[in-house]
Amino acid sequence: MPSDEHGARARVVYRAPEAPRANRAPGAPHLACAPRAIAPRAQLRTDTAHPARMYDYYLGGKDNFAADREAAENALAAAPELRAMARANRAFLRRAVAFAAASGVHQFLDVGTGLPTAGDPYDYSRADTRVVYADNDPMVLAHARALLARPGAATGVVAADLRNPEELLRDPGLRDVLDLDRPVALILTAVVHYLADGDDPRGAIGTLMAGLAPGSLLVLSHATDEINPASARSAAAAYAHLPTPMTLRSRPAIRALFDGLTPVSPGVVPTPYWRPARTPRGGSDRVWMYAGVARKDDSGAG
Repeated sequence: MPSDEHGARARVVYRAPEAPRANRAPGAPHLACAPRAIAPRAQLRTDTAHPARMYDYYLGGKDNFAADREAAENALAAAPELRAMARANRAFLRRAVAFAAASGVHQFLDVGTGLPTAGDPYDYSRADTRVVYADNDPMVLAHARALLARPGAATGVVAADLRNPEELLRDPGLRDVLDLDRPVALILTAVVHYLADGDDPRGAIGTLMAGLAPGSLLVLSHATDEINPASARSAAAAYAHLPTPMTLRSRPAIRALFDGLTPVSPGVVPTPYWRPARTPRGGSDRVWMYAGVARKDDSGAG
């Protein structure tokens, strides 16, 4: 589940060595989950639970602290299926990335990337794969920076504020890597439910998609209280005591996040049921998260 940030403007956290000119975007001088941008030189807080590290704990990772584990155990006591939800969300991301690549989209803007406990979903064996990771947690950003060591990988890492999408689109760390004149897949998995209605998530997503080329994709998953209401609301109550409370939304409200875009079949469905490679495992009906992919057409308002 994603990350939240506190602080000021988006900024470049790391800039990779220049990629060979053949692999660079034309004109280029030469990745949360994260609704709020970290302040310059923000310090790692080990005494406050963070959703990215809680998510890592759900997946069985080791990149978390006592505060994260305590908060995660409290949430698991309220909703034991959170571990299954984390796995289902990562599996959806992998399927959606594979779909994007099969559709000819090899550029990715992953906002709220989280810790790569379950492995990185992007195929760096392709010369045209470009990925920008955006998150807030210093631990997450350190892991993302490590990916830049891959030989020939065109990657970037930025600290971003999903509530200030214009700043994210202008960020030189993004523009050094992504060619915004070509399609990009905007990845917003398990992050938008950390934005309250007052943060205008529809407006933020619309602005980001408007800045991307036709053919771009929106990949999104979002918690809901429609599938397993009691469990979802109990988990949301546990998160209410954290710096990143969770906003549960209905299927129509989640579909509205895709306004102006053309849905990719099967539309907005429970996460395990978005184009599964095989029959979803038992317990999938208890995963209270919807997921979907949509495309920006030539005429799309995006």
